[in-house]
Amino acid sequence: MEAYQTYQTPLSSYASKEMAHLFSTAHQSRTWRELWLTLAIAEKQLGLPISDEAIEQMKNNLDFTLEQFDIVKKEQVKRHHEVMSHIHTFGQVAPAAAGIIHLGATSCYVTDNADLMFMRTGLTYLLKSLAVLISRLSAFAMQYKALPTLGFTHFQPAQLTTVGKRATLWIQELLWDLRNIKRARDDIGFRGVKGPTGTQASFLVLFDGDHDKVEELEKLVATRSGFQYIYPVTSQTYSRKIDIDVLAPLASLGATAHKIATDLRLLANLKVVLFDVDANSDMIDIIGQEVEEPWESTQIGSSAMAYKRNPILSERVCSLSRHLMVLHQNALMSSSVQWFERTFDDSANRRITLPETFLTADTILSTLQKVCEGLVVYPKIIARRIVQELPFMATENIIMAIVKKGGDRQEAHEKLRVLSHEAAHQVKNFGLENDLIERVQNDPYFSPIHDELEQLLDPQTFIGRAPEQVDNFLKEWVEPALAEDELKGAVSAGGKVELNV
Repeated sequence: MEAYQTYQTPLSSYASKEMAHLFSTAHQSRTWRELWLTLAIAEKQLGLPISDEAIEQMKNNLDFTLEQFDIVKKEQVKRHHEVMSHIHTFGQVAPAAAGIIHLGATSCYVTDNADLMFMRTGLTYLLKSLAVLISRLSAFAMQYKALPTLGFTHFQPAQLTTVGKRATLWIQELLWDLRNIKRARDDIGFRGVKGPTGTQASFLVLFDGDHDKVEELEKLVATRSGFQYIYPVTSQTYSRKIDIDVLAPLASLGATAHKIATDLRLLANLKVVLFDVDANSDMIDIIGQEVEEPWESTQIGSSAMAYKRNPILSERVCSLSRHLMVLHQNALMSSSVQWFERTFDDSANRRITLPETFLTADTILSTLQKVCEGLVVYPKIIARRIVQELPFMATENIIMAIVKKGGDRQEAHEKLRVLSHEAAHQVKNFGLENDLIERVQNDPYFSPIHDELEQLLDPQTFIGRAPEQVDNFLKEWVEPALAEDELKGAVSAGGKVELNV
């Protein structure tokens, strides 16, 4: 009942269970306890008087019960300190360890190290999801590598490309995102055991001035926590510049996703429209769009307009991508105002920013995967649009053909200029079909090439090396990227995604 009475973030239901759990209170609380256990084991190993019973009680009480969460809440009301509330609660279920939990540490030992662990794991989740998305789009690109389609520059008709070649533009940016996210993940280190201002003074006291033992303690804790690399110097916190480095490639991913989804939204609107001029009617026959995102048989596009098939998934990707791109600004601003060894004005911000960033990125990838797994291409609609525009684009080919037959280039150019303007007038003012080629066929000047016109207008002759570029790109760039061990398993195991809503 409480869930219905209090605000819940929509991302909790949009994102994968794995990502939602990673940033959950339950997982955070267990991770803190694991870090305290790791510290105690390392301190005991290096000679501090910590009993076996204390270690065992800590091991046996890593998971929280609902009753313990209630205790934490009560402790927080009492102490106004989250970490100390958890320490006291842990001590109640592991009384033999109550006196040594958090020994020598400061709060950021658990909060910062845990955040680094969460971000590293979260980036790994995203890398695997991104690899699956790239795989799905690559299959799409291969399937339609040779299907001619109208290119657009400035969203105006341009030279032809292919449906598959256009998809490689999306894939290439996703590959760069894959590279950037992997770099950020692999660069994450461990804050370690540094003490209240990063000097390790408290641990030096615990080990009676033995610097070697303090260094060994940090290495032991880092290794047991899964890190080989420790930030050499920190203040009370790890530098918040690390958050910038982690969130930057995710913001960049948001830009990529927004571009892909926008292209799909525009393609979904590119309908072929015919005017029934002969019947002197205003009726319009809308044949369909070039590309459409998946549509369920019972799906409703509009509560008012029953015919609507809105690209809602692509719109969701654009919406969330804007949110993802903006979140990076929080990391920049928080890093810029960390006075000296630390201030606390980053805490509330990061509690929102870090989980929101990862859950948003996760949701974007799963939504894009859903779209790409069900993309519908309408070749006849694409061909129809090509037919409408190709005659104008073919004028240069026609001129060259006439010249080869002994004609004059300037004269042919002037003839085509006049005929093109006449055809454009019919299209723009009366909604008629583009009849430029018919006009060329009826003009005696072009009779030497009348039998070549069909060949000159073959769309396949206008796509250049697009199919070969798709083949080369997938073989030389995509396949090696997805062949890495940690990604190969994700691609082979990844089934079709099912969205919650």
